[in-house]
Amino acid sequence: MRLELPQMGHEVTVCPDGTTAVAALERNTYDCLLVDLDMPGYSGIEVIEKAKELSPEADAIVLTGKSSLETAVAALRQGAFDYLTKPCRLVELESLLKRVSEKRQLTNQYRALKKRLENLEGSSDLIGDSAAMEKVRKLISKVAPTEATVLILGETGTGKELVARALHDQSPRVKKPFVAINCGALPEHLIESELFGHRKGAFTGADDHRTGLFEVADGGTLFLDEIGELPKPMQAKLLRFLESGEIRRVGENESFTCDVRVVCATHRRLDEMVSEEEFREDLWYRINTFEIHLPPLRERREDIPLLAAALAGRFRRNPPKNEELFAKQTLAVLCEHCWPGNVRELANVIEHAMILCDDGPIQPEHLPSRFASRPLRAFMGGGTLREIEMQAIQDALEKYDGNKASAAEQLGVSLKTLYNKLNQAEAMKKSA
Repeated sequence: MRLELPQMGHEVTVCPDGTTAVAALERNTYDCLLVDLDMPGYSGIEVIEKAKELSPEADAIVLTGKSSLETAVAALRQGAFDYLTKPCRLVELESLLKRVSEKRQLTNQYRALKKRLENLEGSSDLIGDSAAMEKVRKLISKVAPTEATVLILGETGTGKELVARALHDQSPRVKKPFVAINCGALPEHLIESELFGHRKGAFTGADDHRTGLFEVADGGTLFLDEIGELPKPMQAKLLRFLESGEIRRVGENESFTCDVRVVCATHRRLDEMVSEEEFREDLWYRINTFEIHLPPLRERREDIPLLAAALAGRFRRNPPKNEELFAKQTLAVLCEHCWPGNVRELANVIEHAMILCDDGPIQPEHLPSRFASRPLRAFMGGGTLREIEMQAIQDALEKYDGNKASAAEQLGVSLKTLYNKLNQAEAMKKSA
């Protein structure tokens, strides 16, 4: 091995016994250990145990002259990657080392993708020094270490998923998956398969076995956004899981358990939906163990400068400091706006401004045109909140010649939310 492995592209350190091997592990990091089981000093099993502490990413291949199954199983239970019986052929060893190398490459790719995903998602830190946000942080710190089901309430675009991520990150489940799904974004006939999975042939189009999101989130947290949009039949299945911890794939007869903490969120009034029999009362009581109300942006305007600076960092690396990034007039305009789309709308506005502003502080003229359509102080001075929201919607629709998809994107709300607000306004006109 000392002669042949370097010719295969490997660097080799030979140790005559277990004690020397442990000393080498204390000095250097290795990708793979080729370990004999019977050695003077530390045995092979003991070397593998030490390696877990000193070089935890190293994989171990056990070499043994004892071809008994018990010996191999004992080594594998201690974390060995695989084993070979002596005398082993170099071609077998080369194949194993190739597998170790491929595993390391996959691990590195996973870490790189995870890092990229974290950068895209941003931190789970909640930004803002307002009293309202301090209250939210305290509630998160209290409930995160528990197993309680949490219901996050807040308008569209306030950052409910960010609160859910903070709950997960501060919980004992932090090293397990965090999986999010928008219950209103999937067709009714697909949501059961998405959540619980299905077996091949369970229904037309089920050409392969599918793992549901409950299984994917096993040991971690499943975030059900817009829980108010969940169809009635699925509400019953969710209630069954919350009460028993069991799920059943579509097309299968046997149930199995999953260890998943469920966090829900909605912008709707679930109590009113219960009264109108649109939402199960028993499910409402079950998910409403602990409520966190996320305030809209207009109720914490003092946080807007900090939020704007943090959002600017998403769209440009190393942006200037806050006082150099925004002109005072720009911050005044941002703080006066009613923000019907909340933080999501603010993010769109900042991205728009960063595109137009090449250098120097962002000026009011870099903001979207709707901010210059009327004096904001006069605009904010009169009218109810609903009237202010409708005025912002009408401005966006006028700008995009009635294109609702473009207007919704500018406002930072979903197209469904825009339609809901327009339908509510139309219903109010008719009732008046």
